[in-house]
Amino acid sequence: MGQPALLDGSRTELRQRLKSERQALIDAFRHDGKPEKLLRGLRTCVDGVLGDAWHAAGLPANTALVGVGGYGRGELFPHSDVDLLILLGQPADALTQAKLEALVQLFWDLGLEIGHSIRTVDECMVESGADITVQTSLLEARLVTGDAHLFDELRHRYRAAMDPQAFFQAKTAEMRVRHAKYEYTAFALEPNVKESPGALRDLQVILWVAKAAGLAESWSQMARAKLITRTEARQLMEKEYAFKDIRVRLHLQTKRREDRLVFDVQTAIAKTFGLENGDGRRASEYLMQRYYWAAKTVTQLNTIMLQNIEAQLFRRPAASSPLSGPFGVRFNEVHGFIDIAHDDTFERHPPAVLEVFVAMTERPDIKGLSARTIRALWHARNVIDDAFRADPANRALFLRILKAPVGLVHALRRMNDMGILGRYLPAFRSIIGQMQHDLFHVYTVDQHIMMVVRNLRRFTMPEHAHEYPFCSQLIADFRDRWLLYVAALFHDIAKGRGGDHSELGMQDAREFCVSHGLREADTELVVFLVQHHLTMSTVAQKQDLSDPDVIAAFAAVVKDERHLTALYLLTVADIRGTSPKVWNAWKAKLLEDLYRVTLRVLGGEPHSTDRELRARQKEALATLRLYGLPADAHEALWRQLDVAYFLRHDASDIAWQTRALHDKVASERPVVKARLAPIGEGLQVAVYVKDQPDLFARICSYFDRKNFSILDAKIHTTRHGYALDSFLVTEENFAGSYRDIINLIEHELHAQLASQEALPVPTRGRLSRLSRTFPVTPSVDLRPDERGQFHVLSVAANDRPGLLYTIASVLTRYRINLHTAKIMTLGERVEDVFLIDGTALANPRVQVQLETDLLDALKI
Repeated sequence: MGQPALLDGSRTELRQRLKSERQALIDAFRHDGKPEKLLRGLRTCVDGVLGDAWHAAGLPANTALVGVGGYGRGELFPHSDVDLLILLGQPADALTQAKLEALVQLFWDLGLEIGHSIRTVDECMVESGADITVQTSLLEARLVTGDAHLFDELRHRYRAAMDPQAFFQAKTAEMRVRHAKYEYTAFALEPNVKESPGALRDLQVILWVAKAAGLAESWSQMARAKLITRTEARQLMEKEYAFKDIRVRLHLQTKRREDRLVFDVQTAIAKTFGLENGDGRRASEYLMQRYYWAAKTVTQLNTIMLQNIEAQLFRRPAASSPLSGPFGVRFNEVHGFIDIAHDDTFERHPPAVLEVFVAMTERPDIKGLSARTIRALWHARNVIDDAFRADPANRALFLRILKAPVGLVHALRRMNDMGILGRYLPAFRSIIGQMQHDLFHVYTVDQHIMMVVRNLRRFTMPEHAHEYPFCSQLIADFRDRWLLYVAALFHDIAKGRGGDHSELGMQDAREFCVSHGLREADTELVVFLVQHHLTMSTVAQKQDLSDPDVIAAFAAVVKDERHLTALYLLTVADIRGTSPKVWNAWKAKLLEDLYRVTLRVLGGEPHSTDRELRARQKEALATLRLYGLPADAHEALWRQLDVAYFLRHDASDIAWQTRALHDKVASERPVVKARLAPIGEGLQVAVYVKDQPDLFARICSYFDRKNFSILDAKIHTTRHGYALDSFLVTEENFAGSYRDIINLIEHELHAQLASQEALPVPTRGRLSRLSRTFPVTPSVDLRPDERGQFHVLSVAANDRPGLLYTIASVLTRYRINLHTAKIMTLGERVEDVFLIDGTALANPRVQVQLETDLLDALKI
C-alpha cells in the first residue's frame, strides 16, 4: 500500500526514456555546441518524466511538484541536482507520507540526482524567513505539475513577505564571504566556474536581487530599466553563455557534477572548443585566458550593477559634495563613493585616471568608486599612452599610490581589474592572466604579485601582527617600506618571456626606478630584491646553515642589514603568496635562522664555530638543569658527539636528546623518542641505535608505511659507532591525536629497528592529479662539495608517497652513507639535497650508474 501505481515494466520504460532523451540532447550539443538548447532540453525532458511519475503516485489533489534553484530557473546541467519542492495543501497523513517516500525513491530509481523538501505553504514561509538559502531557492520556483492554485498561493504569500532591502543586504554579504573564500580573485589557476568571483554565481546574485526588488528579471530588462547599458547587457549575456558552455563541457568531460576547471581537464575542454597549440603555449592557456577576461568583465559590471540596484532600492537622495582635498574639482563624494564631477572628466584631464586611485588611498573612509566612475574608467583606460607614462606629474601620482599609508592593495587590485595597471606598466600587462605550471603557484602571475603586495602590507597592520610577529617587528623599523612594494610588483614581471625572469625583471625594475626619479640607493635596493628574490629561500632550504662558508657567502650577497631585512620580508611574502599549502612552520624556521645568523655576521661578529659551539652547549646545559639531572649527566653522551652534531642541532634539540639518552649511551637496543616539534608543527623523532648500512632506508620505510611526510632529516654517527638521527615529520591528523601518535611511533619504530626484517621493495606511489597533468622531468645532480670531503646529491621530481624511501633504497644498494637531508617540497614538486659519502663514489663509472638508477627510480 502507498506505492505509486507504476508497474516495473513502466518504470524501466520511463528510465530508458529518460536515458535515451538525455543522450540524444547531449549528442546534439556535441554537434551544434549550443548550451542553452541543451539546458532547456534537459529540463523539459526531466519535466516530462517527473510529471508522469507524479501522476502515477496517486497523491491528493491539493499537492504540487515545484522546481526550485537552477531547475526552477528553467535550466538543468548534465550532472546537476534536480532541486524539488513537494508542496502540500495540508500536513501529510500516514498514507500520503508513505506515497511521498515511495515517490522520492522512484525519482532516484529513475537515475535522477534529487535534492528535495516536503513542506506546506506555511512551512515554506517560516523556512524562507529564517534561511536566506530557502528564500533564494523559492525566488525561482516554477510549477512542474500539480495544483496550480496552491502554487499561486505560495507565490503570492512569498512576494508579499519579501523585503527587497534585507534580501539585497543578505545576498551581498553572502557574496563577500564567498569571494573571501576564493581570496577575492577570479584568477586562480583552477577556478570554480560556478562559485569563483566573476563567475556564474555573481551573475545569478545580480538577477536575484533585481528580481526580488521587482526591477528586472533578465539582462535586457535591466538595460531597459537603465541599470546597465545595452552594450553591457550584451557583454553579460555573452559571458553568461560562455560560462554555461564551459560548465556543460566540464560535466560531460568528467561525467559528474564538477564545476572546477582543474588542470587535468583544461586541455581536453579547450580542445572541445577547437583550441589548439599555436605559438608554443598549451591549448588550455587559450581557454583560461578567455575565462579570465570574461571573469574580469563580470567583476567590473557586477560592481556597477549592485551599486545601481542599491540606489534604486534604498532611494537615498543624491547627497553630492566636492571631494575634500586637491582633487575636489574633478571628483565628488556621493554616499561614501568617489564620483566623477563630469561624464568626460578622464578625457578632459587624463591624469585623473591616477588621481582617483590616489584619492582612494588618502581617504580610508571612502567605500570605493561609484558605478559611473567605474564605467568611465573602463572606457578611458586608453588615455594611458607613451606620453602619459612619460609625464613627470603622472609618475609622481603613481609613486604617491605606492607610498600611501592605507588602501594600497585595494587600489592596485582595482587598477589591475580595470586595465589601468597594465596600461601604466606595459611589462605588467603581458603577465595578466598568465598561467604558471610549476605545481605550487595556485594563481596567475599578476594575481600572485597582488598576493605578495598584500602579504607585505599585512606585516604593517597591527591587527595582523599575530600572524608573523617577527616580520611585523622588522617592517615596523624599515624605512621607506614602499620600496618593498615596488620590488614585489617587479619580482615576477618577466615570467613567460624566456630566460631568467629574475635577470629580465631586474632590468624592468631599474628602468622604472630611474624613470620615476628614485634615489640611486633606493634603485639599487629594488633591483637587488628583484634579482635575488629566490636566493634566500634557496640557501635556507637547500644548503647547510651550520657551515660558516655558506653563511659568509650569503652575507656577501646581501652586504648589509637593510638588504637582508628587505630580502627576508619579500621572501616570506613571496612564499606565502604562492599557495596556502607551500608555507609551513619548518620553512619559517629555516628562513628566520638564516636571517639571524647572517645578521650577526653582518654586525661584525664572525661566524665562529667555537663560539657557536660553546653558546649552544651552554644553553642546552641550562635547559638540562631545569630537568633536574645531575650536573655531569651529559658528559658520557657528549664525549661521543663531534662539532658537526652541535652545529646542526638547536640547543633545545640537544637538551631533549641528551635527557633521553644520557643513561643509554651504550644501549644494545634501539632507542626511539618523539615529541611535538617546538616550531609548532609536526613531530620530532629521534633514533639512537648501533649504526647499520640500511638504517636511513629502514626508517623511511616506516614513515612511508604510515603516510608521514618527512620535512627534515639530520643524520649523525657518534664516535663509538652509533647512529643518532632526527626527523621532522608531519601528517594531517597529528593535531587531534598527537599523544597517541607519539606512543605509536616510539613503539612501532623501535620494534621495526630491533627486528632487522628484510626491507620491502619500494613502490611507485600514486601521483596526485596535478602531478599527472604536469609531470616534472626527474633530474639528478651529483658533485663533490667545495672541500672534497663529501658529495652533494640534488634531486628534483614530482612528489609522491614513498619517494624518499625510494631514494634511500637506491643509496643503500650502493652502500652510500647519508649525513644530512634537506627536504624541500614545493606543492607537488620536491627538490631534495643530500650530503653523502661512500667508497663507491670514488669510481666515476659507479657515480654515473648511481645517477642512472636514481633517475629510473624517480620516473613516474
